[in-house]
Order: sequence, then structure tokens, then C-alpha cells
Amino acid sequence: MSNFQKSRVSNAEFMLHGGDYNPDQWLDRPDILADDLQLMKLSDSNTFSIGIFAWSALEPEEGVYQFEWMDEIFNNIHEIGGKVILATPSGARPAWLSQKYPEVLRVNEKRMKQLHGGRHNHCFSSKVYREKTQQMNRLLAKRYGNHPALLMWHISNEYGGECHCDNCQHAFREWLKSKYNSDLKALNDAWWGPFWSHTFSDWSQIESPSPIGESMVHGLNLDWRRFVTDQTISFYENEVVPLREVSPTIPITTNFMADTFDLIPFQGLDYSKFAKHLDVISWDAYPAWHNDWETTANLAMKVGFINDLYRSMKQQPFLLMESTPSGVNWHSVNKVKRPGMHLLSSMQMIAHGSDSVLYFQWRKSRGSSEKFHGAVVDHDNSAENRVFKEVAQVGETLKALPKIVGTNRPSEVAILYDWENNWALNDAQGFGMETKRYPQTLQEHYRPFWEKDIPVDVITKEQDFSAYKLLIVPMLYLVSEDTIARLKAFVANGGRLVMTYISGIVNESDLTYLGGWHSELQEIFGIKPLETDTYYPNDKNYVHYHNKTYLLKDYATVIEVHSAKVEGQYLEDFYAHTPAVTSHSYKEGKTYYIGARLEADFQRDFYNQVIEDLALESVSQVKHGKGVSVQARQDDENDYLFVMNFTEELQTVEFPSTVFDLVTNEKLHGDVTLEKYEVRIVQQPRVK
Repeated sequence: MSNFQKSRVSNAEFMLHGGDYNPDQWLDRPDILADDLQLMKLSDSNTFSIGIFAWSALEPEEGVYQFEWMDEIFNNIHEIGGKVILATPSGARPAWLSQKYPEVLRVNEKRMKQLHGGRHNHCFSSKVYREKTQQMNRLLAKRYGNHPALLMWHISNEYGGECHCDNCQHAFREWLKSKYNSDLKALNDAWWGPFWSHTFSDWSQIESPSPIGESMVHGLNLDWRRFVTDQTISFYENEVVPLREVSPTIPITTNFMADTFDLIPFQGLDYSKFAKHLDVISWDAYPAWHNDWETTANLAMKVGFINDLYRSMKQQPFLLMESTPSGVNWHSVNKVKRPGMHLLSSMQMIAHGSDSVLYFQWRKSRGSSEKFHGAVVDHDNSAENRVFKEVAQVGETLKALPKIVGTNRPSEVAILYDWENNWALNDAQGFGMETKRYPQTLQEHYRPFWEKDIPVDVITKEQDFSAYKLLIVPMLYLVSEDTIARLKAFVANGGRLVMTYISGIVNESDLTYLGGWHSELQEIFGIKPLETDTYYPNDKNYVHYHNKTYLLKDYATVIEVHSAKVEGQYLEDFYAHTPAVTSHSYKEGKTYYIGARLEADFQRDFYNQVIEDLALESVSQVKHGKGVSVQARQDDENDYLFVMNFTEELQTVEFPSTVFDLVTNEKLHGDVTLEKYEVRIVQQPRVK
């Protein structure tokens, strides 16, 4: 199969543009619904997610169904040439269901039953809720599964949270019995039972972690988080059954998330497991553009990291399921996007692999908590305001990009991200409680490649390592012997592997490796880390590396060298003049160990050398300054370059050969000036 074979994840041959549409909020206003259809056309929107929170409108009383309004919406969208992403409504159930079946309500970690309200306030183990959601989904599938407007199924909405009720306790114990083959001794061994006399003598004694009970048994905590992921996936799979039966050709997704302020992956669920159950990854992106703690380019780098993670999970395009055309209503400061940023931020998503720009929300709600959340249609109902015009500009731009739909791009560099590792590391009562910052550390290792326009896949531990020349595994604190063996094989077969401080310390049960660093890691790295020094915020040290000196903060590893080459040394403290950075040739490959957390300039210089050694190439020969990013998508014939100015100043970029601007239909060659937040999308024939 060609590296550039297209994968149309949505069964559409066009870029999706539109978003979360809630006509159920406006059923008593037919004039508003009529206006929506006209505004959809004016904004060049073509795809709408409906039904996400519509359960009470679809089934206002148990067994009393009202689908006629949705029939009309489906037909109206179809008549204007649009498509529907139909959601199952399990994310927010009607009040009658909670009242009649209180077992569906969640119990929190303090064992308090929750009241009706909010979203995802339901028990994923509840037999009643599983029956009710599947019943509703079957009705939706039978009614709309063959509708010509149906493009995709959107299962629930932003799955998350956990329940600690009796049903969940029973399900957790059954999950543990399955994992440990009904061997209670094996569980006690994995959880280090003698600690604080926590050896269990009966399965019934096991409870989920709680602040009013046990929360210090790290093996228990880790297994609970794994269970929560598996139970959520089980609930999702229950929802999917009738959809697969009735409409087997319609793709299925659910929307993943990211933490807005740090722009790191959502931590409540292990998405690497969840991704296997989806036809296409989709995610909801709400970066805090124009914030006062970082540059625009720095935030753009973080967005790129998340995009590359979600694209790499299935090695195919993803969908941007939610974004805002301007501001949101739940940041601590809800700043609107400045002119030009909406187009730029939207095109960044496309550049990294999205086949859509979809919004939450289409029309602003009139009341409740989201009445001031950004939307395409504001309370003024106008197509003449700035935000609507910028949305229409995005729609017009996307119409020029059908060639890009389904395209991807290969990478020779991978960074390994692991949810379980982050859970375990955050649990570890050692190191710096506030400075571990595992996802943020990975982003710092991603940065030098993003700045040099070198493609990166952000992969998970289950994925194939052999496809890459360079694999980077910072702070891989939790690593199984199986993963260690795979890393060893990767290096032995010619790969380059980078590892850092606080790596290789515990196994998959969060038990430390005895005898010091694992023997196979010692073999491939030629060193043995002896201890990790943790710094206070005002502490600092320096590392001398290749004739330059770099600032050290937070962590320093004392290293015993066996057969490795010393590349850099500490300059201060009791380990002054001892190794801080090493390299080691192992069979056909090479390893690097970075023992300290060093400033960004070190990452740039270190990886620049590795890039040169491996002859890693940028996606294009476009020359540009700092803060401009060039990303590419490719097919067998062409490179499609996105040249993006993530600065507040004019930037000059140089196209060394003639390219074709897909939006303006210009031919570009030589120097081109980019305005603040400007993006150019160009086609360049591939060099065979």
C-alpha cells in the first residue's frame, strides 16, 4: 500500500465545515430554524452534529417518542446539500429517567449519591442505563441509519468521569479477578500488599480508591484507572451494537479532549485503548489563544503535539469535532480570537491531519451556562458581524481543499506518549510533586522538530517502533519488560533511541525494578543511573555539552558510566564533572541518555545534531523565520504545504521553487510576505 494512499475517514470527499447544532432548543421558533438554513449556506457550512443533548426532546416521557422535529431537520439539511453527524444522547439524560431509575446516578469517590443534573452524571455499570441508551440508539439507527444525509455516528459526548457505586465495586472486583486469573495472591503481590498491612484475604474487601478510605496503594490506583477506561469503553460498545447492526457502513466516532490551559491530553481515560474501538478519531480543541503566559507560536506548538498524537493513533486523518469561532465561556479569562486567528488556527488543524473544522456551537444558546460560549450565529442572528464573516472565510477556504481530504504524511521521528505512565508518575510520592510535568516535557522534546518543520508521530507503546529512524521516550517512568524488550530490538536493528531522567523505574504494576536500573536498559545505554536529585524552584545547576553551557532546573541524575560515551557533564554540586548526557552504540543502533532537565536551547542543539546525523528532512525547502510553521500533507502527486505565521509581526518566507496557491490561484516563487496570523496553502509537485 502506498504511503500516500488516501483514507477518507468520514466517507466524504470534501472538508467538513459546520458544527454542533441544537435545533431542539428552538422548536418553538420556526423563524429561527428557517434563518439557520439560510445562514448555513451563507457560511459555506456543510455538516452538522445534532442530537447530542436532545434526549428530553426525543423522549419527553418514558416510551413517548417525538422524532418528527428531527425528521424535519434531517430533511432540511439534506435539501441544502448538507450532511448530518448524528449523536447518541447518552451524555445528558432526561430527569424522568433519573427519577424513576435512581441507580443510574453516579456515586462519587466519597460514596455520596449524586443528584440529577450536569453531564455524564451516570453510572457506566448500570444495567438500566445500558438498556435505555441501547434502546434509544436502536430507534435512532432504524429511523436514520439509511438517510442520505447521515454521514457519521457521534457516540455520546466527551466521555469522562467515574462512579463508585455498589454496581461499580462489583464490576471492578470482577475486572480484577479476570486480570489476575482469580488469584488473590497475584493481586496482593502486584499491589505490594504487606505495605501498611494491606494484604487482602477476600475479593469483597477490595474497594475503589477514596479519600475516606484507601488512596495510597499505587497498584490499586493504577488498576482502578485502567478499569474506568475499560468500563467506559464497555459502555460505549454497548451503545454501538444497534448502530453496527442497522448501519454497518456508517463510520463511528466519539470526541476526545485535551486540557485547555496546558494543552495536554485528557487524563481521565486511556485514549490509546479507546482509539482501537473507533473508526475515526475526533477531538475538541479549545486553545487559549492570545493568553498572557506564552507566545502564540509556543501555544501553536502544543496544539501541533496534540494533533499529531490523535492523528498517529490510527495513522489516518482525524476530525476536529469541536472548536470555537471566537471565545469560550469557561476559561478564567474568555478572550475572543483576534482578526485572522480563526482562519489560522483552523488551518493548523487541517495542516496536521484534520479533515474538518467543526464548531461548538452553531447558534448561541439563549439561556443557561453556555449562552455566552462562542458560536457561528450570535444573539444578533446576523451574517454581518466579524465572527460570522471569519467563519464564512474558513468555509470558502475549505472549499478550495478537496484534494487534501484523506491525505496523510509519513514521519521518521516518533515520540512515545503513555497515559498509564503519566498516571503512575503523578501518583509517585517522590521527585517534585509540582514539577513532574510529563506531557509538558514531551512537548519540549517535540518543539525542536516543530520549529524545523520535521514531521513527528506521537505514538503509544502498543504501536510499531520499527517504522522510525528516531524514537524519543522522555520520562518513561513506568515501562514493562515487554516494552523494554521492544526498545532493545528497535536499537539493535538500527534505530536511535533517546531516554531521559526518571525513566525505567517501575514495571506495569508500579513496582520498582530491584537491583537498580533494568539490566537490559543498562546493556543498551551503557550506563546505570544511581539517584535522582530533585531541585527546589530556586535551585539551579549547569551542564557543559559540546562546548556550550546550559541551565539545569528540577532534576539531575547521578550516572555511573559502563561503556557509554560521555557527551556532557554537570558543573556544580557533589556530582560536578560527572556525566549528565551520554551516548552509546548498541549493535546496529545508538542510544542517548539525557540525565537532567535542561533549557530549550539544549533540546534544540542536541536534536539538531541528531537530525544532521540521521539526515532528517523538513517537509519543504521553504525558508522562514522564528514563529512560522510549515506543515505538509501529501499524496502520490503533490505536497500540500501550509505556511503559517504564528507571530504578531510581518514575516517573509521564501519559496525556492514555484508553487500554486490553492486559495488565491496564484503562482508563488521567491520572497512572499505573510501578514500577522496569515496562512498560505500551496501545492507543490512531489519530487519522485
